[in-house]
Amino acid sequence: MSYKSLSHCSVLLVDDEAQLLHSASLVLRTSGFPEVHSLDDSRAVMPLLATQTVDVVVLDLMMPYLSGRDLLEQIAAEYPDKAVIMMTATNDLQIAVQCMQAGACDYLVKPVDKACLVAAIRRAMELRVLRAEFLSIKDRLLTNSPHQPAAFADIVTQSPAMFAIFRYIEAIATSPQPVLIAGETGTGKELIAQVLHRLSGRPGQLVAVNVAGLDDTMFSDTLFGHAKGSFTGADRPREGLVASAGEGTLFLDEIGDLAMASQVKLLRLLQDGSYYPLGADRPRQNRARVVVATHCNVRGDVENGTFRKDLYFRLRTHHIQLPALRERLEDLPQLTSHFVEKAALALNKPAPSIPLALYQWLRNYPFHGNIRELEGMVFDAVARCQGTMLPIQSFKDAGAVELGTQAILDAPLAQVSANNFPERLPTLKESEESLINEALRRADSNQGLAASLLGISRQALNKRLLRREDDCSGAGQ
Repeated sequence: MSYKSLSHCSVLLVDDEAQLLHSASLVLRTSGFPEVHSLDDSRAVMPLLATQTVDVVVLDLMMPYLSGRDLLEQIAAEYPDKAVIMMTATNDLQIAVQCMQAGACDYLVKPVDKACLVAAIRRAMELRVLRAEFLSIKDRLLTNSPHQPAAFADIVTQSPAMFAIFRYIEAIATSPQPVLIAGETGTGKELIAQVLHRLSGRPGQLVAVNVAGLDDTMFSDTLFGHAKGSFTGADRPREGLVASAGEGTLFLDEIGDLAMASQVKLLRLLQDGSYYPLGADRPRQNRARVVVATHCNVRGDVENGTFRKDLYFRLRTHHIQLPALRERLEDLPQLTSHFVEKAALALNKPAPSIPLALYQWLRNYPFHGNIRELEGMVFDAVARCQGTMLPIQSFKDAGAVELGTQAILDAPLAQVSANNFPERLPTLKESEESLINEALRRADSNQGLAASLLGISRQALNKRLLRREDDCSGAGQ
């Protein structure tokens, strides 16, 4: 499905009352729907649909020549992708049910309130978009790789979990609905926003802003701009980032830190597609798609009352949860190699070789800073490298030394209490054997690395392993 925002929705009004057509067309155009067709002859509807692109059709039920019910059945049969709204002066539940069963998506009773008409058309368009997105997602998720791999070239991965996210991104890229990107710090949320924009086909640009730390006034001025004279020093009007994005993408990072007053304004922007620059008395229409990102647990913030529930569910129409690096360890070799080459190029020096033992070290490192932390560690190691082999010691100095001693062993032990022990306490010998087995498993049987994980020398580990073998041999004799 190609890109189409709600402001580009094409509406066809069909009614034998010319005055109603005129007033309804005026209401829709002033509400952000520039493309409105109107017909007072029901016989001209099907020929027009064959030659014009129409997204939503609003039909009067009782008309001469062809009734709205007859037209509804024809449209549903020949153009099932078009949303149809029925209008009638008769408030009859049975007729309404029959129309919905025949394919109508909404039913309005005359005289129709202006706000109700606009809201019904917005709902119809959103339903049409969501239906198309569902079919697209179904098609994309049945494949194992993205249809447009070039769009994801900046994201280094071979993780099945990431490929599943890529396919989902392709399915929702052209949607005008908001997207919530969640994930820990350093997982690549802005890269995902860039891919979403690239695949969307939207004619505008990607405009990014970090909203953390912005008070409500600064938030409003940054996003919505201000009118001349709206505050001291405002000697000229200024466009905000919403206007700068145009028909592109507005990316709001760290949305979980947004002040409550600003949340209300963002909700209005998403619901009505309108906003007020500071000091302005006329609303302006938003044409940009909104993509937000956060490292926070926004659902938890909703439960404790610091984030609006209605805004949360509006934002997460589409939701992308990025995995932490420790959940995609299969990417470590590819990412490390990529960052080594990138750092060597930036430092204008040959790319050093990567020792295999480094990958084993990295697999045991917690990476709280995720991919961004790995990139920093690799860059520092390449800068310090004096030979042809990347020094593991640099990673230890940068923090990886923690995984060899207390960071790995103390973290789980710190959580142990008397309630966690089995009823029969393990002996010291049994505990030692379990620790050695776990260290060897984490080190992929590399004894040097296993010894470092245990905080002992390799020779000390060898003695324990030999003693264990002797004990096993003695027991078998």
